[in-house]
Amino acid sequence: KKYFPNRVCIDAEAGDGVDFVGDAHDLSHFRDGEFGCVLCTEVLEHLHTPQMAINEMRRVLRPGGKLILTTRFIFPLHNIPGDYFRFTRYGLAHLLRDWKSVEIAEEGTTIEALAVLCERIGFQTETLWTKLLSVDWLILSKIIRPLSFLITKEYGDVTRKSETKNILTSGYFITARK
Repeated sequence: KKYFPNRVCIDAEAGDGVDFVGDAHDLSHFRDGEFGCVLCTEVLEHLHTPQMAINEMRRVLRPGGKLILTTRFIFPLHNIPGDYFRFTRYGLAHLLRDWKSVEIAEEGTTIEALAVLCERIGFQTETLWTKLLSVDWLILSKIIRPLSFLITKEYGDVTRKSETKNILTSGYFITARK
């Protein structure tokens, strides 16, 4: 609240800085058009009905209000059992089809997504390989990360007819306006 004194924080669990314990599917304790901005980070993949939550976020935004959203794409299970979805840029565009000025940006390159997976393997597993060879997944992630230059073209299908960028990404940064 020091930098954003008018901010309201909603979370599924009570904690420091949480103003309301609740569910993003139901923001009925807030009025229509109450907020100028909604910030939703790393939540969408944990919601059983993401479209319902997106609609609620839109409802509580005033006209022209901004949504800032981040979510996962290529990422291991986490916070189980409440980890329901992974989103492509096309799925996100569909969820936000009623919004204006939708911008969807990848969180890193294809190689960086592989590095993130190595990091998560290091954080979330115990492996025989690590014990026997003393090779750390976290070190491997640092070695992989600068190798993005090795990929010169990427394709959206196995026929290689549809050239695209970043066929793998660990997640997305999204902004949209009501």
